[in-house]
Amino acid sequence: MVATVVTVMSFTIFLGVVSADPDMLQDVCVADLASKAIVNGFPCKATFNETDFFFDGLAKPGLTNNTLGSLVTMANVQKIPGLNTLGVSLHRVDYAPFGLTPPHTHPRATEILFVLYGELHIGFITTANIFVAKTIKAGEIFVFPKGLVHFQKNVQNAPAAAIAAFNSQLAGTQIITTALFGAKPTVPDDVLAKAFQIDVDEVEMIKAKLAPKS
Repeated sequence: MVATVVTVMSFTIFLGVVSADPDMLQDVCVADLASKAIVNGFPCKATFNETDFFFDGLAKPGLTNNTLGSLVTMANVQKIPGLNTLGVSLHRVDYAPFGLTPPHTHPRATEILFVLYGELHIGFITTANIFVAKTIKAGEIFVFPKGLVHFQKNVQNAPAAAIAAFNSQLAGTQIITTALFGAKPTVPDDVLAKAFQIDVDEVEMIKAKLAPKS
């Protein structure tokens, strides 16, 4: 486990060197998450302590008893205020047997995925609609270029887990199906029907399944 953490943090530091976020201009700028100020990032808190730089949420598996069979635990600036302006963050992704992280994008970051245990089939799609995919197992790494649609699927009848590192303090995640069929206000049915070459009734059925729970 120690070796895994060292490996992942080494990649995270590397991502920080080629950070996609703006360079910091001071030692620390601990995020004031309660501030009402609107800036590119978060304003700095006047005071801080060690808890602003600590998070233990990736230490244990997350619950994967949902329709997709996966759960993402984020360790970004919203969980670790001390990450503000540092240009790095991590996610832990846990998978039930045959669980899926559905097609999605990270608009503000490149992702590097390290498999902790299990075996994943993963892939991304370029803007030229070229599909790049591979099956990887524990100890192996795969890179998803910034902004491209990608997915991960557990291919075994056993749990799996991975650590994802990003060169952004808040990479952002946009799940394609949820963005199109679960947006509020809703995307017009006729737009989605024509785009996917399906009936309006089918659009309504998909929207009902993906609508955010109130």
